[in-house]
Amino acid sequence: MESKNPFFKNKTFNNTSREVTHQATVIDYNESMTVSGTINKSFLMLLLLVASAAITWMMFFNGYNPMVFTIGGAIVGLILVIISAFKPHLSPYLAPGYAVFEGLFIGGISAIFESMYPGIVIQAVSCTFVTFMVCFGLYKYEIVKVTEKFRSVVIAATLAIATYYIITWLLSMFTSFQPVHYGNSWVSIGISAFVIVIAALNLFLDFDQIEKGVQQKMPKYMEWYGAMGLMITLVWLYIEFLRLLSKISSRD
Repeated sequence: MESKNPFFKNKTFNNTSREVTHQATVIDYNESMTVSGTINKSFLMLLLLVASAAITWMMFFNGYNPMVFTIGGAIVGLILVIISAFKPHLSPYLAPGYAVFEGLFIGGISAIFESMYPGIVIQAVSCTFVTFMVCFGLYKYEIVKVTEKFRSVVIAATLAIATYYIITWLLSMFTSFQPVHYGNSWVSIGISAFVIVIAALNLFLDFDQIEKGVQQKMPKYMEWYGAMGLMITLVWLYIEFLRLLSKISSRD
């Protein structure tokens, strides 16, 4: 089984590991992937994302329509993700780009939600941060261990969610069908809560694959690859928190 996150597919990590092993005589340990290096690059990507998000955020609250940049950022970000999934050695260039373009998307979406429900953004950010820290602590102290069974359950649930979102989106596009997760019913809120739990569980898979990459002494550029994959999960988690909080707020 392998992680749903395209940046942590075992095939990619194993292939890279074999390359490192084959070239063991010329690759120095200091040129290999490290946990600290991945963390540093994750923080750098976060800073780039926040700085970029500020652009579309300020555009919205200054009376300009940021939707072109918001949608464009989402599309370009997705393209960079796909390229990196097949060309991980380009991650040092693509990962910062992803953070910038995804930031444009996050800033625009966040501004829209904030205008509708004042204070929701700081709540979503706080929830995302707390969830990340809790999951990291549980993984670090081995309270939660990533076994094959754990991995298979999380991957299956993630695939089910992705399939459900795609099918319901297509149906709502071409028919009058209204997906059950739309609106602010308790069922809809329950679905959002479930999705958040699955997104959080994906963090454990991310941590595990990063740790395996370090153990296998993968090339230094895999730090960017790992940081980019982790950022994808955090963005998903943040968006889901925005949706859940907006549903709860709309019931007041």
